[in-house]
Amino acid sequence: MTEGKRGGARSGAGRKPGSKNRKTREIADKAAKDGITPLEVMIEAMRDAYKEGGAVAAFGFAKDAAPYMHAKIAAMELTGKGGGPIESVNMSKDEFQKIAARIAAEV
Repeated sequence: MTEGKRGGARSGAGRKPGSKNRKTREIADKAAKDGITPLEVMIEAMRDAYKEGGAVAAFGFAKDAAPYMHAKIAAMELTGKGGGPIESVNMSKDEFQKIAARIAAEV
């Protein structure tokens, strides 16, 4: 068995800087320059499907295109005052309606 280094960084190892990204970017830029990108195809197909069959028909295309157009909604943790638990209050229908009316008047 040979003694020496095991694992870790080695000179010349790994993907060369920009190797895949550069080529991928060139292809994407050319497609955009030619006037049609995969996203544009998805959007056009979605619109055609919507015109012909409504929202249900367009749903698949919309689902595929959405990540390229809208950021994902991040998970949130809800807490009460000072980071404590959220307080819940039981109230009658009348109490609720009074509070709702007061809030509506302020808007």
